[in-house]
Amino acid sequence: MTTGLIAKKLGMTRIFSPEGAAVPVTVILAGPCRVVQAKTRERDGYRALQLGFGAKRSPNRPETGHAAKGGFQGAFKLLKEFRLDEGEPLLEAGATVDLGVFQPGDKLSVTGRSKGRGFAGVMKRHGFGGGRKTHGCLTPRSAGSIGCAADPSRVLPGKKMAGHFGAARVTVKNLEVVDTRPEFGVILVKGAVPGPDGGLLILKKIVPVPKKALNR
Repeated sequence: MTTGLIAKKLGMTRIFSPEGAAVPVTVILAGPCRVVQAKTRERDGYRALQLGFGAKRSPNRPETGHAAKGGFQGAFKLLKEFRLDEGEPLLEAGATVDLGVFQPGDKLSVTGRSKGRGFAGVMKRHGFGGGRKTHGCLTPRSAGSIGCAADPSRVLPGKKMAGHFGAARVTVKNLEVVDTRPEFGVILVKGAVPGPDGGLLILKKIVPVPKKALNR
């Protein structure tokens, strides 16, 4: 069984612990995912499961052909491959993986695409303080001077400037699974996860490493 899953962010809410504390949680539709392809060490050199999630609206012929090899019609919105350890069972193509792979208390690594902000200035993009707001300053939100005088007479690479902001791949680690709701197919994860409501996510269970292995 794989320790990862493809999911969709539904939104945020809060629940109350038995002690009465308010816990902010993200509601995530975890699966169900279908096994599109099973990779073996003998044929592919490693063990993995390729999972598919959602239905693509306008698939092309290579996508539909690849899904047909696993016995599916159409194509999936997202395909993701999850490696398997030697002791984990290898599911056959066509099998279903649901939120049963996660339990309350598990630690997750959540990967998504952050919200796009378009073309943003240096104050929004990099957190610059900006210029003075008084004494006739006409550009209080500009980047200010970026040159280096006569030497080296150019803008050095990597200078923080205005530009495209957001819409980047972001991973947040060590998020705790607070609760699972199998009747709704959702899990509740403590805290915020990347991306807008309806965005696709990659969930991976963080397996703790024994202390003996760390000391080697």
